[in-house]
Amino acid sequence: MPDNETTVRNFISAWSRLDPNELSEFFTEDGVYHNIPTQPVKGRANVRALIAGFVGGWSDTAWELVTLVASGDIVVAERVDRMKVGGRAVALPCCGVFEMRGGKIAVWRDYFDMKTFVDAAQGG
Repeated sequence: MPDNETTVRNFISAWSRLDPNELSEFFTEDGVYHNIPTQPVKGRANVRALIAGFVGGWSDTAWELVTLVASGDIVVAERVDRMKVGGRAVALPCCGVFEMRGGKIAVWRDYFDMKTFVDAAQGG
């Protein structure tokens, strides 16, 4: 089983493939994904549905890892998520806090400014 830091690095890298099934498999069965500006979702099937909902409008993505700190079952990843949404380039600074269990993501809280994303996606 890879260590928690490696798992999160692999998860971040996997986003470039835009595959909700692959991405949701990084979560525990009861995993939670919480984009802090919105309500959390719980359960791998719900996480998969949420991811599918927003990557469906993306044509490309690459996440730049700025800083990653791991201690025990906690991994913190500061990133710039770069994606194309409706043909528009979006660069979204984020910070993700991952609580790990058994080599999988049990809780992922992602902190970012929703206005930054919306303005860039709408060409503002």
